[in-house]
Amino acid sequence: QVQLVESGGGLVQAGGSLRLSCAASGIIFRINAMGWYRQPPGNQRELVATITRAGSTNYADSAKGRFTISRDNAKNTVYLQMNSLKPEDTAVYYCGGSDAYSRKYEYWGQGTQVTVSS
Repeated sequence: QVQLVESGGGLVQAGGSLRLSCAASGIIFRINAMGWYRQPPGNQRELVATITRAGSTNYADSAKGRFTISRDNAKNTVYLQMNSLKPEDTAVYYCGGSDAYSRKYEYWGQGTQVTVSS
């Protein structure tokens, strides 16, 4: 099994910053790419950013220039540095991991709430 545990969410004012962390444990070799997704109130889960094991990144347009995803393979941890936060960034942020065999996102954390006040 794979376990993903997020931390670092909270309440921040618009323009502020937060850093989310996601620690992976269990059968680590089953994880290929990792990513951050978010679910705003009343909306579906959406992509924020992903990073492969080799370090290649992909960002949603809403995250480009403000968010940075990084990965420490030695610590089995992925980070999301969020700067210049906006009220529309308010959401539950989920860490996800894609399975090395299926290449699908099959592993998910419990989510961490990020609230940006105006």
